[in-house]
Amino acid sequence: MADIRDLLRCLSEAEEDLRSRRFLAPRVRGGRVRTNVCGLVHTFEASPRDFEGWGLFEPLDEREARLVEEAELPLVAEYLRLFPRLRLRLAYRLRGRTWLAYPANESDARQRFPTVGARPVALHLVRDGLEFEQVTARTVGGAWLYEDEDRRADPLDAERLREARREGRAPAVLGRGGLTPEMRTCYALLYGREEMLRARVRLREERRRASTDEGRLRGALRFGGADLRSYRDRGDHWLVEWTTRDSERHTSAISKRDLTVISAGICLSGEDEKFDLQSLVSVVAGAWE
Repeated sequence: MADIRDLLRCLSEAEEDLRSRRFLAPRVRGGRVRTNVCGLVHTFEASPRDFEGWGLFEPLDEREARLVEEAELPLVAEYLRLFPRLRLRLAYRLRGRTWLAYPANESDARQRFPTVGARPVALHLVRDGLEFEQVTARTVGGAWLYEDEDRRADPLDAERLREARREGRAPAVLGRGGLTPEMRTCYALLYGREEMLRARVRLREERRRASTDEGRLRGALRFGGADLRSYRDRGDHWLVEWTTRDSERHTSAISKRDLTVISAGICLSGEDEKFDLQSLVSVVAGAWE
């Protein structure tokens, strides 16, 4: 019983002492900060909310801690030396100071960090990162934190990869000389992401253009009293399916440039190109009256 009372007294004194002390902690964008007291982890919301980096914090109450000052690099380095190290190669920025990174040595990562293995990880609090740069990182509480540039790595390797990226080379056509499988995988990660982003841009542009094209066709038809059913892209013109007010269905070839008629779908005595889509509707409506 005495042991329990002593433990509770120890915890109470430690928590009281914590409120009067500063503690070192990393802060990822949008995250919280933690410190350990007598083996118990205390988690705080951090202010200011937009701070991202290593800081010295002091608790304001049981829930919130205030940034006192940004931590100096020697202090951060001394703290990080307490945790296991892994060499990683930066692929691309995810957000803020968080990057996607890949092990510089897959075999080493599998052996020493089985839960990581040969797969990308999120690396937090990167300083002045560049694509394909090799760095050292430490794992703290399951998260990976940037330590420093890897001075054992050849910076020309990263520059060669960046040059290939500037030239737009696909992973399959990278030169073989001097590139490790890990470097190629890291390059493929960035290349694949950029391809995905380009595909998204193309899709948005296609949707915007389709919306604009559809609006032009629908507006011209509606002005003449008809409705658009569908349209198909045929290069320099659209094949437009539309209906009149009395539900008569027609198919016409319409120029993209100015909506002039290429082929009306009805006999206009070879004078199709004298009409645009809007006037064609009036002609068709008159022909069926």
